[in-house]
Amino acid sequence: MTSFEAYLRLGFAHITDLAGYDHILFIVALCAVHQLQDWRRILILVTAFTVGHSVTLALATLRLFTYPSEVIEFLIPVTIFITAIGNLFVIRGKAPAKKGASGYGRYVLALLFGLIHGLGFSNFLRSMLGREASIVQPLLAFNIGLEIGQLLIVLIVLVLAFLFIRLLRIAHRDWNLVVSGAVAGIALTLIRSTWLF
Repeated sequence: MTSFEAYLRLGFAHITDLAGYDHILFIVALCAVHQLQDWRRILILVTAFTVGHSVTLALATLRLFTYPSEVIEFLIPVTIFITAIGNLFVIRGKAPAKKGASGYGRYVLALLFGLIHGLGFSNFLRSMLGREASIVQPLLAFNIGLEIGQLLIVLIVLVLAFLFIRLLRIAHRDWNLVVSGAVAGIALTLIRSTWLF
């Protein structure tokens, strides 16, 4: 196995690891208002998130940006909570419009929240890169692995949404309320456990 393949697998394993479920929760929150036919929108959202976390992951791994890890551990569940609560205000359970403030606002938030999540990934990656002469290729491979893992999570959530909404006839609004409410509740628990004050 090449170094590139090893870091690709590492990125995939890191995002899909149930022990690090906070990042999975964020992806679930991003998807909750969408259905399979919205795949282009969710792909843009997840890519915006990836761009955000790739930037700060690189900066923090290269030690060009330092931060207190306890602040990031607190902010990550805050981003999950804000995303989940925002889902509850989507009108009649429909996904935000492709154009307009609500649609673009979600893309911008995904990008900004990606910046925070990237800092959460960086401590893990920095510990793995200690013996590498150059970190460019491992960093790229790790990010591609993360993206593939995120897209797998998106696919699972969208297929589940299809099963509940289309086959079991659960209203899309109800699906969104249950999934977003559950994610918000878990995020609140995480916020309490990482509370800084």
